[in-house]
Amino acid sequence: FHQIMELHHKKHHNTYVALNAAEQAYAKASTPKERIALQAALRFNGGGRINLTGHINHSLFWKNLAPAASEKKGNGGVLKDGPLKNAIVESFGTFDNFKKEFNTTTAGIQGSGWGWLGLNPTTKRLEITTTSNQDPLLTHVP
Repeated sequence: FHQIMELHHKKHHNTYVALNAAEQAYAKASTPKERIALQAALRFNGGGRINLTGHINHSLFWKNLAPAASEKKGNGGVLKDGPLKNAIVESFGTFDNFKKEFNTTTAGIQGSGWGWLGLNPTTKRLEITTTSNQDPLLTHVP
């Protein structure tokens, strides 16, 4: 688990951050020579919508992580009483049912997409959905 988190932080998310820095430097470059010097960094780090949404997706991911309660380092994995717990129980029956369904739904996208818990705006119920690659969640409210 630790290796996966390190990979996502050091490789994937940092790539998107490096792209932002390269794009800012490119925008400030005043000569063709400066712009040419930055082209390799822009090409290496990609560009366009995928990198923007990749940055957003990873930022949401880090924001929602918490140290594990089982290791007495935080409250991660513990669903406290409140609106989120109520909505999960209403939509999935129990927190354990939610976890099983989330794991089953997301097992097929490891390494090539995102699993989301979102509010369906039509039914007003929580649903588990997936998106490919770095595509953002557009059909539900995260």
